[in-house]
Amino acid sequence: MKIIGNIIWWLFGGLEAALGYFTGSLVLFCTIIGIPVALQTFKIGLLCLWPFGSTVKETEGPNGCVAIPLNILWIIFGGLWAWICHIFFGILLYISIIGIPFGKQHFKMAKLSLAPFGKEVELGI
Repeated sequence: MKIIGNIIWWLFGGLEAALGYFTGSLVLFCTIIGIPVALQTFKIGLLCLWPFGSTVKETEGPNGCVAIPLNILWIIFGGLWAWICHIFFGILLYISIIGIPFGKQHFKMAKLSLAPFGKEVELGI
């Protein structure tokens, strides 16, 4: 069932959104300072590419003191806008019964796009 959900997701904008995140990652990889941010946009792009069956989990590591200031900078410089877009489309999809599973995926991506540092994506391929 998740394969069918992912194919429908790709056809109706998921593939385009993932390509947008990957393109942003490539641009950010061009600068040394942008590499940590590029890794996070790539992580969101992976979730956007294969949302059904994937999970977002907190990382078990010593990067907690670094993750908080980086998440604050992320929110200031673009994470808030990505979060707003995913929340908007999630609410829009919840209007119809057919769109509820896709709205749930947008809310999952909204959670990750608000604070991606300190989280990891496990793809359910």
